[in-house]
Amino acid sequence: MSIEIKTATLEPIRHSFANIERRFGEKPASRYQEATYDLQAEVNFHYRPLWQPEFELNDKRRTAIVMNDWYDLRDPRQFYYGTYVQNRAKLQENAEGNYSFFEKRNLVDNLSDEVRQLLINHLIPLRHIEHTANLNNMYGCAFGYGTAISQALIYNAMDRLGIAQYLSRIGLILDGNTAMTLAEAKQAWMESPSWQGLRALCEETTTVKDWFEVVLAQDLIIDSLMYHLFYVQLDEKLVEMGGRDIALLTEIVHDWNKDTTRWLDSVLKTVAAESAENKAQLQQWIAVWRDKALAAFKPAAEAALGAHALDNADQYLGERLKKLGLDQ
Repeated sequence: MSIEIKTATLEPIRHSFANIERRFGEKPASRYQEATYDLQAEVNFHYRPLWQPEFELNDKRRTAIVMNDWYDLRDPRQFYYGTYVQNRAKLQENAEGNYSFFEKRNLVDNLSDEVRQLLINHLIPLRHIEHTANLNNMYGCAFGYGTAISQALIYNAMDRLGIAQYLSRIGLILDGNTAMTLAEAKQAWMESPSWQGLRALCEETTTVKDWFEVVLAQDLIIDSLMYHLFYVQLDEKLVEMGGRDIALLTEIVHDWNKDTTRWLDSVLKTVAAESAENKAQLQQWIAVWRDKALAAFKPAAEAALGAHALDNADQYLGERLKKLGLDQ
């Protein structure tokens, strides 16, 4: 008696969901596509928002930007919840290694009083800007249209909380976990003349109704200036002052900025390419918020870095805008 073993191949009847097939054809879909496209409800709402009855719950009219398909604002990183968590876990692992090394070697003991005061007055207060950035990105997620952009905004919002926490940890390292440094940094944020323009700017961004304008003001204009001033130029100053070890504690911001810049620049390029009206609207917002941000950052930049620091940061922003095709 002989036994013949045969292999049978079972072809799946369908390769993906119907909405994915309509967009990309009848082929296996990626996890990002299945977790992103057409997930936001568009019909059959039970009621309009009581606080804004002129809008639907999910309404394209909440911004002046007009897109034929809001799902064109795809994330080049392909972040859905699973890939986002995996990526950020690796980022956090690297950061924790740096913090562990810094604390294990007692590198804080190498910092002069001058370096410590510079950090207290001009780095740790940035955690308050990060909390504002969290609010602004949450606002964009709440009122943005299409899962492609709204899920990326909620991830960005969570990132900002993480950065704020790492800035707080720097303060705790400086004072041996007494939190006195955080109280001093908060007092500087609340009372120092150098920070009052930025405090006012942060408050103003939370009053803007157009969610895309809020995202542009925060994630493009404010973040670009803040990054170059306090994570590039301040880092260089710390090196000159013998505080180069602080770079271990802020390295996570450099990695994060590179990652989020890739996403935001892709979104802005897509929006600008959609229509001449979109591009004109973006340029109008950029002109307004760039002037406001430069005026707000000026006292803080001069107090921490000197007269020409803000010009250098503005040049960095200008180069980024030129690459986006959004320079005036």
